[in-house]
Amino acid sequence: MKALVYLGPAKKALEERPMPEIAAPTDVIVKVTKTTICGTDLHILKGDVPSCQPGRILGHEGVGVVHLVGAAVTAFKPGDRVLISCISACGKCVYCRKLMYSHCTTGGWILGNTIDGTQAEFVRIPYAETSLYPIPDGADEEALVMLSDILPTGFECGVLNGKVQPGNTVAIVGAGPIGLAALLTAQFYSPAEIIMIDLDDNRLEIAKRFGATATINSADGKAAATLMAMTGGRGVDTAIEAVGIPATFELCQGIVAPGGTIANIGVHGTKVDLHLESLWDRNVTITTRLVDTVSTPMLLNILRSDKLDPKLLITHRFKLDQILDAYETFAHAANTRALKVIIEAE
Repeated sequence: MKALVYLGPAKKALEERPMPEIAAPTDVIVKVTKTTICGTDLHILKGDVPSCQPGRILGHEGVGVVHLVGAAVTAFKPGDRVLISCISACGKCVYCRKLMYSHCTTGGWILGNTIDGTQAEFVRIPYAETSLYPIPDGADEEALVMLSDILPTGFECGVLNGKVQPGNTVAIVGAGPIGLAALLTAQFYSPAEIIMIDLDDNRLEIAKRFGATATINSADGKAAATLMAMTGGRGVDTAIEAVGIPATFELCQGIVAPGGTIANIGVHGTKVDLHLESLWDRNVTITTRLVDTVSTPMLLNILRSDKLDPKLLITHRFKLDQILDAYETFAHAANTRALKVIIEAE
């Protein structure tokens, strides 16, 4: 089968690989129909994720059709259409019982990280009964790909961890796909203001269409001062960091109001300074999280009700044979205006 393989920092290739096989009775082999590229895949290619070793098939998102099932699997059968969760959960360990699936002692974020992932024609899914979701009849597969990772990540790590409440003021630093996913799902809670901050005017314009009440281009280095002026010097109740670099986390520290929350979503590959000298007396909460996908069933219901349109995030489409072009497009989003790319693997 064809698969996109990580070959070391800044190296990748589309290769022929053996078909995955059932390795445990709880496994399912899924024929991938659609997948995508995540910002985390770019972090892997930068060398920011040492747990992902050269030779790994990348990808942790997608939808597909069940091809084979392990002996212990009763919830799925060959031919079933399924949504693949980016998080594999055994459902039994101490962390899974706390609904912290991302810290499952034998699962978590392993797809495209410590085991082969979804940017291939077929993928092995461990703990299938707690790591796959049946696709509702009539559901749009492209929209569902956004529920593998990006929507639950923006919602859980940004909106829920950020304690977004009705009437609150929210700033989202980073108008990339994850930041826009946080923007879409923050509106479930009717905040009074959602201020989007980014370097890219195109993405800020998209953010306005998606529901941002105001935008700030941070290219001039004055984003904090601009936001403080907009909020009467108070700052925001929730600052969501959706990039994963020191400058954006520092910006969040500079704009959060007393009693507010900084919710980190970004994957950080280098150290970040924590300015306790200015935060120690401000009653500020800082949260970190890897997505647990506990919200996926709820998001599926909202998708079915037509109250959420994740397809808004899709800008480009490719075949699996074109995945190297898809990576180039996604990695150079400032020039290509890419948000999420859909890759058809069938």
